[in-house]
Amino acid sequence: MARKTKAEAAVTRDSILDAAEKLFAQQGVSRTTLQHIASAAGVTRGAIYWHFLDKGALFNAMFDRAKMPMDEAMQVLDNQRDVKDPLQCLRDDMMTVLRIVVEDEKARRVFEIATLKTEFIDEVDSVRARRRESIGLWQDRMEGHLKLAQEKGMLRPGVSTREAAQGGWIMVDGLIRNWIFEPTMFNLQELGGTVIDTYLAGLRVS
Repeated sequence: MARKTKAEAAVTRDSILDAAEKLFAQQGVSRTTLQHIASAAGVTRGAIYWHFLDKGALFNAMFDRAKMPMDEAMQVLDNQRDVKDPLQCLRDDMMTVLRIVVEDEKARRVFEIATLKTEFIDEVDSVRARRRESIGLWQDRMEGHLKLAQEKGMLRPGVSTREAAQGGWIMVDGLIRNWIFEPTMFNLQELGGTVIDTYLAGLRVS
């Protein structure tokens, strides 16, 4: 059998990730086997092991691929915005997360898998570690904005930037989880904007 070119290998890798993403969303991570994924992708289990060490590694690669639009959007924000108001920067970040969840089907599906369709068992323990890392990075980014606001005297006295960052992430995470569970319940961007503005108003000095 001829050795695959890099382009062909990349196509195979993407087909495996596409199949895994759909199956994880349909039946959960723990109930999806590598054989299920191989059959759906039209490849052998050996082909999966050629690209991924195990199911956890496959999940993390799927997560990285879906996260790219978010990373790119944040890079654009970092390059374009004026940091005179760090709280506005924080709002921009939070609203961008909500917008991408609404507009990017792949990012939305992977968020759903990571939050609602994953049982953190030993088989995919690396998934738990990766989600913890991702949440930590987001909270660090949010706290960075809050610390700048604090230095500029924009926060109410006694506000803990770490706790405020944790609370902000929990709020955004909760909005997304509830919207994914029942999208007709509310408009994520509209209600999200109102909730975020209320949150920021409670932090900002009068």
